[in-house]
Amino acid sequence: HVQLVESGGNLVQPGGSLRLSCLASGFTFSSYWMYWVRQAPGKDREYLGTINTDGRTFYRTTVEGRFTISRDNAKNTLYLQMNSLKPEDTAVYYCVNSATDDWGPGTQVTVS
Repeated sequence: HVQLVESGGNLVQPGGSLRLSCLASGFTFSSYWMYWVRQAPGKDREYLGTINTDGRTFYRTTVEGRFTISRDNAKNTLYLQMNSLKPEDTAVYYCVNSATDDWGPGTQVTVS
């Protein structure tokens, strides 16, 4: 079955950086577009960006330039590099298989 497990969330100071990982299993990772979503307390889910099977990326305007999505198909792993973090980036971050709509459990990022 499809399984996605995020990791790398942590407490970080404003201006800091984090790299989140999402380990995928149960499907042919390299064949699927993947994306990242976050949800802050009391707020709606917020789409962050997508990476296609060729490695081309698309971002939400508000994070473009600070966040970078990448993938390592040999490791079945999706990444989200986040730089210049702000308190408003505090949220639970999720990776999603865009075709199957499977989600991981999420990883907490706190910027404070």
